[in-house]
Amino acid sequence: MAAPNRNRRSRREYLRDLVAVGGTVALTACLQETDPTVPTGDPAERPHRQHAWNDVLRTDEHGNRRPPKHHVLVPLRLVVTPTEEPRTQVETALQSLESAYAFDPEGLLFTVGYAPAYFERIGAELPIPSPEPLTPMESPTLDAFDALVHLASDAPSVVLEAEEALLGSVDEPNGVSMDATLEGVFERAEPRRTGFVGPGLPAAHTDVDGVPDSVPEDAPFFMGFRSGLAESQASEDRVTIEEGPYAGGTTTHVESLSLQLETWFEQEGRAQRVARTFSPEHDPESIGDIGEGLGASTGVVGDIAEKTAEHARTRGVVGHAQKAARARDEDGAPLLLRRDFNTVDGDRPGAHFLAHQRRIEEYIRVRQAMAGLDLAGEGVGQRHNNGLLQYIFVRRRGNYLIPPRDRRALPNTHR
Repeated sequence: MAAPNRNRRSRREYLRDLVAVGGTVALTACLQETDPTVPTGDPAERPHRQHAWNDVLRTDEHGNRRPPKHHVLVPLRLVVTPTEEPRTQVETALQSLESAYAFDPEGLLFTVGYAPAYFERIGAELPIPSPEPLTPMESPTLDAFDALVHLASDAPSVVLEAEEALLGSVDEPNGVSMDATLEGVFERAEPRRTGFVGPGLPAAHTDVDGVPDSVPEDAPFFMGFRSGLAESQASEDRVTIEEGPYAGGTTTHVESLSLQLETWFEQEGRAQRVARTFSPEHDPESIGDIGEGLGASTGVVGDIAEKTAEHARTRGVVGHAQKAARARDEDGAPLLLRRDFNTVDGDRPGAHFLAHQRRIEEYIRVRQAMAGLDLAGEGVGQRHNNGLLQYIFVRRRGNYLIPPRDRRALPNTHR
């Protein structure tokens, strides 16, 4: 596919389109536009846990970690039997990428995960369940490929170049030679998924059908409010597998969503958007334009979460955040570490809700709390006034095991 035309497009729109299109032509255009200076890296400096990004992520004034701006999810299909030779090839390719880019958002952060289909294909013990619909309101397409690489960087050229280098189309990413690639071990599958997150990026997409001009100028997410506040995020320790062959790893669920932004912004008042995002007890004035008044906490843990059913009966509306806060561990800690991002894949607004957790069953528990089927009754329906459900629709689901780095190359539970 050809790169998008630069004429009459803002720089941010143009770069976004290049990441979404992908390929070497888009990469060349992106490098011409950005000419980034990216430090190289050292594989020995990367942590044992693939998902351990927090130490290098920036934080805002409230201590909330800010994710990289640009993301690509690369699906892969296995084409060989995973013996030692292809296993060495994969690890060499991944270490080459780690040498090419520094371990930080200016360089490259990435994880390599394996789907249930991979373990079934090689006849190994299944370490995670296969994906399935989680509520009666959805009929998603279920990911059926073998592996998924999540690439993330503040530089759009880096995610494009890293993707092409892994697949054998770029020999020297960031000037560093690839000693091996994934060619002959994996082939590209579909769909490739892309996205972005950060203040101002959603509002730069009003050229896309379904993205209204009313998206707040400084919002980091399409729905208009900040997300991933520190109090609502599980720690990396909490989502790390503690024992067994994949100790030090984690699991990932990816949920791809369509968003009805025009209805959200143009038919609902601000007070209703606040109530449905957080709770009916939240004051629209005190939370700030995009939720900056909340600091590092949504304020729903404890009393407000405990009153969710009461609010459904007496206020006729419940918030997304207060529903999710009902699903925590015995110590009151959140179960999910979210690294989700906006998307305009398919030229429509959406989100790829990416979450790490120790076990997929913990994701299911939180997702069912978010669904709030137990709250449906007078005033609150299965979707109506039930958090954000009236405005978000599930398109795809996928489950992945993210092994520790020393087992990330074609893992096998029997070896």
